[in-house]
Amino acid sequence: VKAASQARTRSSPLSANAAAAGVAARAVFSRSHPLPTLSSSSLACTTTSVVTRQQQRRSSDVRTSASSSASPSTSSGVNWKLVSYFALWYAFNIVFNILNKSTLNIFPKPWLLSTIQLGAGVLWMSGMWLLRLQPVPKVSKKLIINLAPVALFHTIAHVSACVSFSKMAVSFTHVIKAAEPVFSVILTSVFMGESFSSMTYLSLVPIVAGCSLAAMKEISFAWGGLNGALISNLGSVLRNVFSKKLLNEFTYIDGINMYALISIISLCYLAPVAFFVEGSTWAAGWTTAAQAAGSNAKFIQLLAAGGVFYHLYNQVSYQALTGISPLTFSVGNTMKRVAVIVSSVLFFKNYVSPLNWVGTGLACLGAYLYSNSKIKKSK
Repeated sequence: VKAASQARTRSSPLSANAAAAGVAARAVFSRSHPLPTLSSSSLACTTTSVVTRQQQRRSSDVRTSASSSASPSTSSGVNWKLVSYFALWYAFNIVFNILNKSTLNIFPKPWLLSTIQLGAGVLWMSGMWLLRLQPVPKVSKKLIINLAPVALFHTIAHVSACVSFSKMAVSFTHVIKAAEPVFSVILTSVFMGESFSSMTYLSLVPIVAGCSLAAMKEISFAWGGLNGALISNLGSVLRNVFSKKLLNEFTYIDGINMYALISIISLCYLAPVAFFVEGSTWAAGWTTAAQAAGSNAKFIQLLAAGGVFYHLYNQVSYQALTGISPLTFSVGNTMKRVAVIVSSVLFFKNYVSPLNWVGTGLACLGAYLYSNSKIKKSK
């Protein structure tokens, strides 16, 4: 090999000189431009950074594919699940109001009827828990103590509304209940020290004006019904005020179970009071109502249907609330009241004067402006 190399060198002196010159040039360049050296720590950091970026890209791809597959209902910009909740909420509420008023027309015992409706909800949820269709909530003494005032105000709101429905038209009761934002502003200012924008205060003007106009020409107007609707507004607002802290503290209980527990405690509140107020007239009232309905079986079916729809519309409203903000829920509640007013007028064929319609429209418009002003303030 050495001999062959020497032979090539002797035969090609120019190539040998060029090779030697190249070696010398590389040596000079290396001394003037030394290559950077990587320590073990810097090499490890570089490797970790590369791996981290690769993991982030993979996790991002996984999240993108998961979100696209997990929520197909929102791919077109419409949350169809939430839309279905709102549709069921409106439908169940309309059906309940019609059944409730139909029952009160032949059985004007609002205290007993309210008790039966709460009891139907308790039986419904008991079946859901027994069949494992809904997880059984973990109940503690602290939870019951915190639920007690919420359930009390829920009871007041429910039985007062039922008393109002027994004395006035469903449409007019809901017009008065549209004045709930007035109570909300007053009570949250007093109990929670909350301040409101000028637009919120101005939105109360059409609410008060609309309720006043609607009352002027209301054929079914009765002071007992008006007082019941106003007390129901008071109970609803106080329930909402006390619920804010409750929902933030006991986050491990979903809305369905929370409402079920409230119904159980409310039933314990209402049953003895209802017996004390109306108990002596229940037997005679039941006989008359059964005759009007056609039979005991038909009357019991009417009571059961009203109780089930009462529970379902409240349950679906809690399910809808989990997917939207409380302010959006408030706007939806205002539109629901409009749907109930119109449907009840069409079903019961109540006479509504033009002044009634103007007042109803003003009250609902004010309720919408109130909700919209709070949404703008939150933004």
